[in-house]
Amino acid sequence: MKMNWICVAVFLFICCSLCTSFPQESIQLKKAPECEEALMDKCGICFGDNSACEVVTGTFTRSILSVGYHKILEIPKGATEIKIKEMVKSTNYLAIRDQHGEAVINGNWAIDRPGQFLAAGTTFTYKRPNEIRSKAGESITAQGPTNEVLHIYVIYQQANPSVYYEYILPRDNIFSIQPVPHSDIQPLGETQSSQLGPYTVNGQSYSLSDANGDNFVNGVHTNQVSVEQFTPTTLQPYDSALWDDRNESQTAYNWKYAGMTPCSASCGGGTQFPLFICVERSTHEPVSESLCDEHSRPTPEEEACNTQPCPAFWDIGEWSECSKTCGPGIQHRQVLCRQATVNQTTTVPPHHCRYLEKPATTTTCQLKICSEWQIRTEWTSCSVPCGVGQRTRDIKCVDNLGDVVEDEECNMKLKPGDSENCDMGACSKSWFITEWSDRCSAECGSGSQTRDVVCLMNHISSLPLEGCGNEKPTETKACDFGPCHEKVDWYTGPWGQCSAECGNGTKTRSVVCLRQSNSSFMEADLWECGHLQPPPAAQDCFLKKCGAKWFTTEWSVCSKSCEGGYRVREVRCLADDKTQSSNCDPFLMPEDREECNIHQCIPEIDANCKDMYFNCNVVVQARLCVYSYYRTACCASCSKVSRREAHLRRR
Repeated sequence: MKMNWICVAVFLFICCSLCTSFPQESIQLKKAPECEEALMDKCGICFGDNSACEVVTGTFTRSILSVGYHKILEIPKGATEIKIKEMVKSTNYLAIRDQHGEAVINGNWAIDRPGQFLAAGTTFTYKRPNEIRSKAGESITAQGPTNEVLHIYVIYQQANPSVYYEYILPRDNIFSIQPVPHSDIQPLGETQSSQLGPYTVNGQSYSLSDANGDNFVNGVHTNQVSVEQFTPTTLQPYDSALWDDRNESQTAYNWKYAGMTPCSASCGGGTQFPLFICVERSTHEPVSESLCDEHSRPTPEEEACNTQPCPAFWDIGEWSECSKTCGPGIQHRQVLCRQATVNQTTTVPPHHCRYLEKPATTTTCQLKICSEWQIRTEWTSCSVPCGVGQRTRDIKCVDNLGDVVEDEECNMKLKPGDSENCDMGACSKSWFITEWSDRCSAECGSGSQTRDVVCLMNHISSLPLEGCGNEKPTETKACDFGPCHEKVDWYTGPWGQCSAECGNGTKTRSVVCLRQSNSSFMEADLWECGHLQPPPAAQDCFLKKCGAKWFTTEWSVCSKSCEGGYRVREVRCLADDKTQSSNCDPFLMPEDREECNIHQCIPEIDANCKDMYFNCNVVVQARLCVYSYYRTACCASCSKVSRREAHLRRR
């Protein structure tokens, strides 16, 4: 309560000082009823010459802050020509709240889209340049004048924020703003205290806070920027013909805005920059630029111009390659109707270009005269003296200059034949035979011998034969190396059926040892053929694929030993390659769960478990069996109850 009275006393003191130090009419400037807005200067004074205006500028820089909202500036009521911008592009954001703490731009952790926002009796323009192509940071501008105090924040996310600000105030209404040092800048919460000041009046510094005094230490807001991190605010006379950055030591000459550069494009969105010239402050007459401080020359900011769409035009693509490497061909190109708008050129329907003659999309072309096939030699002699052979000739591809070139330069479909068959007439032929084979087909008894017989051309022209004829010499003859005497060998029977109707199985056959005597056979003991390699009696077989089938595991152990339990097994449908399948018949799926041990449980009888008292039924009714004494004294009765309850739980 004592602190509140002190704040009220300070407020009354400042008000009295203002009343005695400044004329009342200069504190509240009102335009005369007959004064039009066009006749007022930047401070709102009718027929004023801007001599009563002051420019307030400053730069906020801070290396590291905590993530969140940080208050960096208060803009007093009546400010005009407000400009706030990031000096370096970053991931930080600018934000504004009014004197009641209501968000104007980027409040409550919600980032607004760039645009225009109405607050404090004026319109604020919020710009956030393209995040990829532009190197400029965010900016907030307003024409003013404002009708209430505004609080400016930076939403800190990236180190080393740098924010430049400036605005204009009537000189008679302004307090000299002096930064008050303190320990650090604190992130703001959702509820903020409004602060006006600190101000310097007649050389004395004052700070005004709200009734509660929240977030203030010795009259200074905890988010007030420290002196070492804040460029001191400068107060300078405002001249409408002069631009922002001024040097107090340079009073005779200043930079003056002299117009804009020509727009870089006549339509579709171009850019232009402001031009500045050095002038004498009093007469505004142009002088040499060397008389002005180069460091105070305002930085030209790029501005958009001629943003209206350009007239549609035919966009002509490149010609394609000629459709033929030689001789007459055709070329194609793409012709689109396009229109330039701001920062992009888009394709539009063709009727937008109907007033322009559409360029041709096809044209004829000829790279060179095609080469031709040329027969260089006559046919050669036939490759054989008789019968059918081949003959050849030389074919070359020749260009229009007579030079031989690669065959690919001529049309391969039109190439004349360079080889063909030739028939030199019938040739005389004879039967050619080999000697009889040395071996008989049977080691004993009757067998046969063979020889090869073939009809070939006979190059001996003196023979009168013209063909082999039908009298082909024999290719086999009988042979007999004598009777067989007690020969033993393995003999096999036919293969049996496959053991599986589908999938992999086995098949078998009979293998016996037989003794041959001339034309008769007798079964011999297996040891008699032991010196011979026996043929296999079984081998794998595969008739067809089985397709998907149900497979099961073994049953698990029963879940209970009596009175009904259950056991389970896993059932899967597997394909031929034993991978998971969904092609099994669901109606044939084996059970994966069944009941087991359904017989009644036989309780174990403990001979030592007896009731020691005749009234143990009272112990059971009183539910005293939970105590060890009664459970021992009335063992039989308590055990019976315990088994009955366990049976009910299982059910």
